[in-house]
Amino acid sequence: MATRKIAVIVGSLRKESFSRKIAKTLMLQAPAQLEMEIVDIGQLPLYNQDADDAPPAVYTEFRAKINEFDGVLWVTPEYNRSVPGVLKNAIDVGSRPYGQSAWNGKPCGVVSVSPGASGAFGANHHLRQSLVFLNMPAMQQPEAYIGNAAKLFDGDKLNNESTEKFLQGYIDAFAAWVERHAD
Repeated sequence: MATRKIAVIVGSLRKESFSRKIAKTLMLQAPAQLEMEIVDIGQLPLYNQDADDAPPAVYTEFRAKINEFDGVLWVTPEYNRSVPGVLKNAIDVGSRPYGQSAWNGKPCGVVSVSPGASGAFGANHHLRQSLVFLNMPAMQQPEAYIGNAAKLFDGDKLNNESTEKFLQGYIDAFAAWVERHAD
């Protein structure tokens, strides 16, 4: 299999975020053919269409960075039954100007994470609505809703064997998904 570069987009800016910890766990478990990198989204100013003609450098740099990748792994918490504003903003910045989306055609996966029992089900599905419009083939199975995240870690280390096994199966399936759909 070819090496595939994967952008990991974490929807939480919090230093000790459970989403970031899950993302890092998945990166450690990833098969050798996935070269994964967390792409920071916290520096992006709010998207404003008025800037499409003369975009700020940070927009241009972000879009160019996303264009370097073969696929995307989205890891998000849930805010008010949806994705965090910072994640939606990154989607918007990367998708513009119209017709030049950096996301177009990139295979992706969605992992949602919550300290509650629901595993951020609402955020997972709300994000998937945007992915359809962005023309990003999103892996359907296995679905990944990681609940009770506050109990899953000792510091940064995952302490739950069944979650570790599930995440291994997820990242292995994701690698196969990317290989099947990458250019």
